[in-house]
Amino acid sequence: MATSTSSLQSTSQQKGHPPLINFTHLTKSSLGLSPTQINHSKFPILTSISGLFFFTILMLSFHTKLPPFWFLLLWISSSLMAESKCTKGCPLALASYYVWTDSNLTFISQVLNTTEDVILTYNPSIPDKDRLKSFIRVNVPYSCNCLNNGQFLGRIFQYMIQKGDTYNKLANTYYANLTTVSLLQEFNSFPTTNVPENSIVNVPVSCYCGSRKIDKKYGLFLTYPLRPDDSGNIALDSNSTKSLLQRYNPNVDLNAGAGIVYIPAKDKTGQYPPLPSSGLSGVVIAVISVAVVAVVIILAILFVRMRRKRMKKASIILGKPEEVLPRSVYGSSHNASSMDAGNMGVTVDKSVEFSYEELAQATENFSMANKIGSGGFGDVFYAELRGEKAAVKKMDMQASKEFLAELKVLTRVHHLNLVRLIGYCVEECLFLVYEFIENGNLSQHLRGSGKDPLTWPTRVQIALDSARGLEYIHEHTVPVYIHRDIKSANILIDKSCHAKVADFGLTKLTEVGNNSAPTRLVGTFGYMPPEYAQYGEVSPKVDVYAFGVVLYELISAKAAVVKQNFSGPDSKGLVGMFEVVLKQNDQNEIRKLVDPRLGDDYPIDSVCKVAQLAYKCTQEDPHLRPSMRSVVVNLMTLSSTTGEWDTGAYYESHLAKVRSTH
Repeated sequence: MATSTSSLQSTSQQKGHPPLINFTHLTKSSLGLSPTQINHSKFPILTSISGLFFFTILMLSFHTKLPPFWFLLLWISSSLMAESKCTKGCPLALASYYVWTDSNLTFISQVLNTTEDVILTYNPSIPDKDRLKSFIRVNVPYSCNCLNNGQFLGRIFQYMIQKGDTYNKLANTYYANLTTVSLLQEFNSFPTTNVPENSIVNVPVSCYCGSRKIDKKYGLFLTYPLRPDDSGNIALDSNSTKSLLQRYNPNVDLNAGAGIVYIPAKDKTGQYPPLPSSGLSGVVIAVISVAVVAVVIILAILFVRMRRKRMKKASIILGKPEEVLPRSVYGSSHNASSMDAGNMGVTVDKSVEFSYEELAQATENFSMANKIGSGGFGDVFYAELRGEKAAVKKMDMQASKEFLAELKVLTRVHHLNLVRLIGYCVEECLFLVYEFIENGNLSQHLRGSGKDPLTWPTRVQIALDSARGLEYIHEHTVPVYIHRDIKSANILIDKSCHAKVADFGLTKLTEVGNNSAPTRLVGTFGYMPPEYAQYGEVSPKVDVYAFGVVLYELISAKAAVVKQNFSGPDSKGLVGMFEVVLKQNDQNEIRKLVDPRLGDDYPIDSVCKVAQLAYKCTQEDPHLRPSMRSVVVNLMTLSSTTGEWDTGAYYESHLAKVRSTH
């Protein structure tokens, strides 16, 4: 970030959440559908669905002895919820960026993830990239995507925080009011008043794709942050009529001088591109989707009621008091001190259930002296339980989703290179009890103080062990598991310097053959592939990419995101650093990235092969990345040749010492 820009602040403020102001922009308009256009007489399938709704609701009210009106409200609310979600985006949108003093095209292209040349093609009035006037607007192209499970229509950019940066500065200056502080808070977990330096933040910028209901002639739109000096002039400046703009922005005061409006825009040819053609199928699909959501909710209520009755009956037969899942897990304000894992739908027959008292005693009441680590979902404590060394992870009740994910995986999946789950506890808090791994994690060995440097053969062995663990959950389990948070901190090292993959709290399961599925964004920046960071697409290739980053870490001992000497929002991560060097095809350049603690004690050919394998794993196109099975085969070959080198190097060193003594 240029230091001369740090003190500048824009006076314009946005109000609210642009994509949520008018949800018809996100769904019905993009489908060419409005409530008044649904004619049931023309679409018998819609009439049938409505009849099915009414009949189901009536029967449900008789069965549960609750008023039918309650279920009618449930149906309406679920329909509105479904309609408030976007279904798809569009390949192109434009952002109107207000150029503030000392800003330039280089900076604008960096924060909006494009190039100066691309920006110039949409701004013919700018003579060249080195001559940019202040206080003008620049149109910047970006893709418009349906994100967060349909809750947000826009693009999420990534920005590395520099010293002195705040959410307010990002929203109002660096991103020229294209985003808001409230959106930054919503899409990031950092505290507003203390965003850590060098952390990566998500910057959401909304967009709009047009409406067949309003006008089919306009298919490209400009996301335009209003400023005080825009009052009354925006229609004239955009070559649009005020009535047309008001139809596209029904809940926005065009004279307010603040907020976001969406304006029909011209493409690079100077023409207004029309909306792409769409048929009736989109309407039918949308209504059927609403029907499915409502029916699922109704059936879920029936299922829960019937299941509770069966559980209560079973508890009476067994002579045990009924244990009920605490409401806090569902987000209710009611509190509960314990929870039944069986009620959570988890089979835990292979794990031991511990009491809270037993865990508290084994960890000396979870004292700081016993604390051996911490993560995003809880702290980890050392314990000795029933004659076995263990690591106890203590999690809040709010982390029930991650708790369940890890419990499900580790009670069903067992492998030498996956950390072993000993047991669990659901009293007071959520606890997972693992086998204790003596040597900490890989990140500590590569970058922590007080650790001897890992030899090159040991690093290759750690890579092979980790790859085998991932191959197992990708290739040999049904359903397939995707870890989603592979990083050096989640690879544990035992006393024999063998590796085990740990921390399955973000694991996602997919059916065989389901190669990719959109999901919410979780994980660690620096390890996320482009298709996941930008679109939320999840497949086993997400883990392959992250594993490639770990391979680069094993070579260099550098972190996934490396702090650069220069400032700027696009500081290169470890992947970018290696890509530049590997394209030069020069072993001497690769040597410059090797962990200096290795000295010259490594075979450069082996290092180059690991770097090439990492390069394949971190390809931008997920289809070009190898499978973990292929990665294991490559590393097995490398491990055998590296072992031979290690033995030869030992004998050469021993002979040299013998000769020096004679």
